[in-house]
Amino acid sequence: MTKLKFTLLFTLILALIIQVADAKDKKKKKKVIKNAGLTYVKTRKDKTTDNYHGSQIADPYRWLENDKSAETAKWITDQNVITQSFLGRAPYKSLIKTKLTELWNYQKFSIPINKGKRIFYFSNNGLQNQSVLYMKEGSSGTQQTLLDPNEFSTDGTVSLGGIEFNKAGDKMGYIINRSGSDWQEIYVLDVNTKKTLSDKINWAKFSSIAWKGDGFFYSRYDEPKKENGSELSDQNSNQKVYFHKLGTQQSADKLVYQDVNRPNMGWSAATTKDEGMLILYGTEGASTGNELYVSDFGNTPTDLKFKTLYTGVKYNYSVVDVFAGRLLIFTNRNAARYKLVLTDPNFPDADQWISVVPEAKDMVMQNVTTAGKRIIITYMKDAYNKVMVYDEYGSLTQEVGLPSIGTVAGFEGEKEDDELFFSFSSFIYPPTIFSYSIKTNNRTKYMASDVKFNPEDYIVKQVFFSSADGTQVPMFIIHSRKLKLEGNNVTYLYGYGGFNISLNPTFSPARLLLLQQGGVLAVVNLRGGGEYGENWHKAGMLDKKQNVFNDFIAAAQYLIEKKYTSSQKLAIAGGSNGGLLVGACMTQRPDLYKVALPAVGVLDMLRYQKFTIGHAWVPEYGSSDTAAQFNYLIKYSPLHNLKVKTAYPATMVTTADHDDRVVPAHSFKYAATIQEHNVSENPVLIRIDSKAGHGAGKPISKQIDEWTDIYTFMYLNMGFTPDFKVIDKEEIEEE
Repeated sequence: MTKLKFTLLFTLILALIIQVADAKDKKKKKKVIKNAGLTYVKTRKDKTTDNYHGSQIADPYRWLENDKSAETAKWITDQNVITQSFLGRAPYKSLIKTKLTELWNYQKFSIPINKGKRIFYFSNNGLQNQSVLYMKEGSSGTQQTLLDPNEFSTDGTVSLGGIEFNKAGDKMGYIINRSGSDWQEIYVLDVNTKKTLSDKINWAKFSSIAWKGDGFFYSRYDEPKKENGSELSDQNSNQKVYFHKLGTQQSADKLVYQDVNRPNMGWSAATTKDEGMLILYGTEGASTGNELYVSDFGNTPTDLKFKTLYTGVKYNYSVVDVFAGRLLIFTNRNAARYKLVLTDPNFPDADQWISVVPEAKDMVMQNVTTAGKRIIITYMKDAYNKVMVYDEYGSLTQEVGLPSIGTVAGFEGEKEDDELFFSFSSFIYPPTIFSYSIKTNNRTKYMASDVKFNPEDYIVKQVFFSSADGTQVPMFIIHSRKLKLEGNNVTYLYGYGGFNISLNPTFSPARLLLLQQGGVLAVVNLRGGGEYGENWHKAGMLDKKQNVFNDFIAAAQYLIEKKYTSSQKLAIAGGSNGGLLVGACMTQRPDLYKVALPAVGVLDMLRYQKFTIGHAWVPEYGSSDTAAQFNYLIKYSPLHNLKVKTAYPATMVTTADHDDRVVPAHSFKYAATIQEHNVSENPVLIRIDSKAGHGAGKPISKQIDEWTDIYTFMYLNMGFTPDFKVIDKEEIEEE
């Protein structure tokens, strides 16, 4: 080989090496996944693996659990840019926001609270980020502003988490939450002067305010480490109950209860209406029963000697009131649909109980209050409410008349009160406040919202369908009277199915937009909820959790079979435990829905218990730390059941940076994995809100923005273009 030929050959080989290296370098710089015309930045994977009882389970996106790292922050920014670029394709997005804003813009009221001669209530003039607390001297008095949470922040992200008045009604404890976090600060307002006092409590969480004399009891955790924002993700344990005396520093507060041997127990305090006794509740899980302890007060509020009434967490015990030294208790012990009993604290055994109102045969006792020397019980029948009034001996005196099938709350009051207040609402009946007289059994509309829609244009029906095992499951279906069952209607199917929580009929201005566009709203009452008592709850927890998913899948099939919709026009949605529901159902039947909307979901069932309050859900779900429970968790855990090269529905995962209930890592890892595996042209996006949490206290402006994106995503993927002229025409005709 001549020197020239060798030189040419060497040059060609060198050029080829450089070209290959350059291609590899470009590939490293731009690892992308493409679908739906979108380019996703490929999420970095590592080799993290865990050994669960002999099974090796990969967790390649574990690094996303550190939501305060620079790498995670960049990932969040990149994902939000992709999400908003897709949503920006819709020419009608701004119109959706405009219409949602109009629908939200109506005056809203809370149930008034009686305290002596004063009445307290919240109201929102329409678009205020947070509702304002008002006061009247008597039900016909002049409205006075007592506390305006909108003054706490410029963007509405500081919210009121609860209020509690002392017995005299001249002091009010109030809780605030910042950016949607579960962490609480407690302050005290002097009602007479409308001034906030110097008292401040930090690091309370899941706390009540239980007044006694010149102070109150509350629950808190030790101050968490603040390294890299770990207070939003570190496990919460060793909750304690303290007493705070007004006018003193928190450092001087008296510890009144803790249990160092059971760090995962939660403790909350309550005082009876006369402030004569302290009630202490102990819980192990978010949906289990509770332990119950009581104490009389000695010479001081902290001179306490607790009597143990009931231990273990098999049953629920809730003290309603005290009658002649006996506790009126609302319980599901030997009564899956609950009952009302009297017990002597000195002789608390169940065989010593006096039955006041026994368990009903076909209704669940959902709430119990006392006022006007009456016991007022709100029952639930097929997920809607009935209200019965009993005398103090348990004899039925009357039933409260309600406008229609719907949801009731309220009836709080004192023994001397006759006028009580309650709210009533349903899917097409905006929350309305009624004044109720115990003596006459008459209700009068007290405060009503003027929402710009005609409820007569819509139908609410309740259907029952068969789940996989033949169980009859109820579902509410709401739609326009003009709806045609042609199998082509945009449908939004919502469910929850867990923690003994019932989905009663509720009003939502956001859902009106769906109905006004000819869409169908379906709300299904799945097993795992409390709609039919504790047996219904247990049928959807632990190793029976698959029943919940089967119920939801059967609900989707029913809507398709009955021609309400089709798989190309069906969206499924749920939040928190409902996010788990959506995640599990879209992995098990990805072909059944066009759009999936898992919100703030529990999606990693193998590690959820390691963060914040996750350990409290172990009695509901089970834990991967136990071999038998790992074996069923791994079968449905949404994150671990996503399959490679699978066509998934159009998915928009939603979460928030301050969610310290279900930490955002669940959603981060889930979204990254679907983006990796999905082979359909359906987009897979994640929407990560800022200065927001699990949902409670979210300002109205953020709610409108979120629902704007939800509808935009749904409509884009269903090929549906909303017609706002239809809405405008309806409003003109009404006027």
